Amino acid sequence: MDTTINFNDVIKNSFLNEFTFGNLSIIDVMLGLLTAFIAGGFIYFIYKMTYRGVLYSPSFNATLLVMTMITCLVIMTISTNVVLSLGMVGALSIVRFRTAIKDPFDVVFMFWAIAAGISSGAGLYFLTLFGAVVVGAVIFMLSRKKHTDTLYLLVIHYYEDGNDEVRRELQQLDYTLKSKIVRKDVVELTAELRLKIDNTAFMNRLNDIEEVRDVSLVQYNGDYAV
Repeated sequence: MDTTINFNDVIKNSFLNEFTFGNLSIIDVMLGLLTAFIAGGFIYFIYKMTYRGVLYSPSFNATLLVMTMITCLVIMTISTNVVLSLGMVGALSIVRFRTAIKDPFDVVFMFWAIAAGISSGAGLYFLTLFGAVVVGAVIFMLSRKKHTDTLYLLVIHYYEDGNDEVRRELQQLDYTLKSKIVRKDVVELTAELRLKIDNTAFMNRLNDIEEVRDVSLVQYNGDYAV
């Protein structure tokens, strides 16, 4: 009797026979979604409490909560069948996310939400909740760190005749020239300032210069200003 097992037999025995779906009880589903909801709600709370950017986005924060629960559902779905998991990976690979992330720290919260959804969907409830507490504590401590100075953008519009006086005032500040635009005899100067305290008396001195049309100061985080 020929007992030789070829490669196709191995594939059939170990893979193709696994088309049947596994079973997830209603309790497992409820526990997974509940854990994902609690972890997502905790991520929502930490993001709102620790956000230090210029523009807080409630919709992005709500997305973190929903993302956690959706990831949990995906993991529970693919855990029931190997073939289905491969198909879903292929389907998800064609998805392209075009939303720009303004604050690099937002990426941390996105990965945190995905990781919490994966662990809760895999049934690792204690790991999900304990990990959320530890990561949240680390982020909270980092957000409490005091910054010695704050970045601002100073925008000045003035006539070219006042160039020397404007430069003389700027030399008293810790600034970096970002741009200078000349439109006929009007100059638009943009400088990056570092201020340790909210002392803006220099704006009054600049505005008192006869050739200066207006002076604007906006908070700056390195990517964009509002």
